Amino acid sequence: MRRVLNRVCLGVVTFAVLVMLFLALIAATDGAGGGLAAWLATLLAGAGGVLGLSRHSRWRARIVSLLPVFVATALTATVFIPSVPTQRRYPADLPFVATQRWSLATGSRVAVYHYPPAPGHPEHTTPLVYLNGGPIRGISLLDHRFLQLLAGRGYDVYAYEQAGGGRSDLLPMAQYTIDRLVADLGAFTDRLHEGPVDVLGFSSGAVVLIRALADPQVAAHVRRAVIAEPGPMDGPTARIDGHPGRPTARGLAPAPQGPRSTYIPRYAVVFGLMRFGLLNFDNGLVGQAEGANAFTAADLGSDTASAYCARDAHRIPAEDSAENFSFNAAASLRVRQTIIDSPPIAPQLRRSGTPAMLMIAECSAQVRQWETTVLATDPAITRTQYLPGVGHHMWNGLDDNNARAADVVTAFLDDRPPPLPNYPTPADVPAFLEDQR
Repeated sequence: MRRVLNRVCLGVVTFAVLVMLFLALIAATDGAGGGLAAWLATLLAGAGGVLGLSRHSRWRARIVSLLPVFVATALTATVFIPSVPTQRRYPADLPFVATQRWSLATGSRVAVYHYPPAPGHPEHTTPLVYLNGGPIRGISLLDHRFLQLLAGRGYDVYAYEQAGGGRSDLLPMAQYTIDRLVADLGAFTDRLHEGPVDVLGFSSGAVVLIRALADPQVAAHVRRAVIAEPGPMDGPTARIDGHPGRPTARGLAPAPQGPRSTYIPRYAVVFGLMRFGLLNFDNGLVGQAEGANAFTAADLGSDTASAYCARDAHRIPAEDSAENFSFNAAASLRVRQTIIDSPPIAPQLRRSGTPAMLMIAECSAQVRQWETTVLATDPAITRTQYLPGVGHHMWNGLDDNNARAADVVTAFLDDRPPPLPNYPTPADVPAFLEDQR
């Protein structure tokens, strides 16, 4: 009995060591040959090691000792098997809005959506451009409904999916940078041929907008800027050790339904190693197109829950459909890394003259100091709107949240009095942070 137990324990240890060796070799070889190099090295090392240690045993015992090697190599072999197409599979066009495809001067080819002003409503002469979050994520159906609401109020609304996201064409991995996203915004406004535009940037889209305001050439195209729930604007801001807003639904909401790519060994290995910086974004194991095809809305379940207030944990709406959802995880991680690695933009942002508004949600997982740093740095922020009762995704379709967010946005764009107090102002920031608002 003791001998059997020892063999079982040794087999478990052998299996665990080989799996860890395989993961280490995947990282060391950057997934070369689709992971085949790491797999063969693991097989040879495992078989050679076990046979060498059992060389004085009988042949039956030697075969039994090889079982953990066979199991480990069989399991790791699943990393070679794609479960989705390896060529980019774009979402089908939406039935309620035409998908235009524009080639920008930067070389990006992006999917564009246009919601013209609804007839019978006062028309606003300045186009409104929407920059969605992600980054490198498709525009959700929830966001499309909010854009329709703005168009229904007479605004000429344009939105485009960043290169590599949604229905937009992919870029080479090295070209996914925050500076490229800013350049694409400038090229997009040039392509409109409408003069200065208003821009609403949400989450990482707000970061693109902030950095555009710090670039005089791009900022010249922006009449008014709405900065909604921004992430860190540069490297120094990304390294701020701050606190988020009021409690969110993360950890409280039911687990999202639907398939997850991270339950499949191939994609769990790739996305996990990339997230921890152990695998290059442009690796030899899973290509960018396959990774974008594989990622599902359920993979972002905890991130989605963090965009809602704790009180809304059991009524989080479906933000998107499986047919429309798109997230390019590798490109997104690369863009975020370029933000972390970027130098400070505060000196340039302090010279901004574009009238801007900052929108802050009460129940936000965003670090408050990311938002207050923008407020302290950009002298052209003329109002701040702190929206009670909503999370990071402020226009979320619950209650009257879409209408309230639209009231805040349109009041600023029309230079009307704000529907909410101008709070926090720069003078309010110390107390705002101390109260952990």
